[in-house]
Amino acid sequence: MAILIACIAIGGIVLLGLVAFTGLIAHKVEKALPPKGKFIEIDGARLHYIDKGQGPVIVMVHGLGGQTGNFSHSLLERLTSRFRVILVDRPGSGYSTRPAAMSARLSAQSAVVAKFIRALGVENPLLVGHSLGGAVALGVALDHPGAVGGLALIAPLTHPVEGVPPMFRALSISSATLRRAIAWTWAVPRSILRGRAMLDLVFSPDQPPKDFAIAGGGLLGLRPGSFYAASSDMVSVAEDLPGMAQRYASLTLPISILYGTADAVLDWQAHGKAMKDKLPALDLELVPGGHMLPVTIPDKTAAWVTAAAARL
Repeated sequence: MAILIACIAIGGIVLLGLVAFTGLIAHKVEKALPPKGKFIEIDGARLHYIDKGQGPVIVMVHGLGGQTGNFSHSLLERLTSRFRVILVDRPGSGYSTRPAAMSARLSAQSAVVAKFIRALGVENPLLVGHSLGGAVALGVALDHPGAVGGLALIAPLTHPVEGVPPMFRALSISSATLRRAIAWTWAVPRSILRGRAMLDLVFSPDQPPKDFAIAGGGLLGLRPGSFYAASSDMVSVAEDLPGMAQRYASLTLPISILYGTADAVLDWQAHGKAMKDKLPALDLELVPGGHMLPVTIPDKTAAWVTAAAARL
């Protein structure tokens, strides 16, 4: 019995230590990388967004585990001389909050993005979505077609994926309670230990820039809320994506897709070519490279976005 009590006590101390460590790291990250934009409340979510430039409007939505830094690192300044560019942290990501009552489902996120666009008084913008943000953008086009003028999707998630990709298995936690517990104990230390390897996988076969952790906001992932939101997003995708895929043929607005043929996160044929098969008028452009095209080939991506905007 004494041994059992001692083990429980040691376990409790370890858990308290992990919670304290997680909180300390999160505090240091937010002190080093404070929010750079403005805030607006939509359905109880406090959305963080960056709004720069003048001209036709482009709204950009990032992917799983990302934030506005995915676009501001390299792409933003290449567009602001010709466009008004608005980058938004999805609910729960970056510096945006997601209230407990708000679902992580794609339909809920699409509704928030559509309301965000309308709240800013923007009419018929080009909506750019990267990765999971591509699925959110497609949800906006399907359920709130009056909110956008066209879509430009970079390495988008468009169709259901069988099984959980190995790089995302740590996020596959169906229980919200367990998700919260892991977020405040093991998730941050594990991310510190495996962060570089995960970054290499996401960028593969391209090399992540040396300043991505700071300039690209990568360190913002070392917070319990970021892990919880990313896990919630991932397990919720399957609820809406199959039904969305069955409706793509009904879309009539201009859609452009940019995909890297060596993408190690999402297969261009399963998500890019599959869209082209459903929508022959869709513009699909393939380039050598991986998943993080806004960072790795910003000049090419900026030119492609500019061309997509011209099609509106």
